Amino acid sequence: MVLIRHCVEESNVDTGTMVVKDPLRIRHVTVRAGRIESMSGLIDPASHLNLDFPDHRVTTCVIAEKFETGAQVAIDDNGMIFATIDRSAYQHYGPVDYTQRLMEMIRAVRANMAEANTGEQEKKKEEKELPV
Repeated sequence: MVLIRHCVEESNVDTGTMVVKDPLRIRHVTVRAGRIESMSGLIDPASHLNLDFPDHRVTTCVIAEKFETGAQVAIDDNGMIFATIDRSAYQHYGPVDYTQRLMEMIRAVRANMAEANTGEQEKKKEEKELPV
């Protein structure tokens, strides 16, 4: 099973309190078999640390050795180990139009996919044109 989680590097966790030191250095990751399978960019504080937008507020993060595909996620006998976000990390950023943000994200992903596909098509075309 693949899990999508908020994630923090272990170097960004106070080991005495298990609190995230810098909450702006959190990413979404997918975890499979105790390792990071994929990851996004850093979170947007307007949607994740916003007192005015509770729908996707980050409160806990799995801890990974580092932000790298294949990196081990901290696990003990009870499962994944989590760090928490200190209350002082949350601020008032104002309302968030989640639907608009989602539409912008979908457009950006489609544009990136189209660009990647164009690049692959050009590469295949160049390979066909090479003399043998």
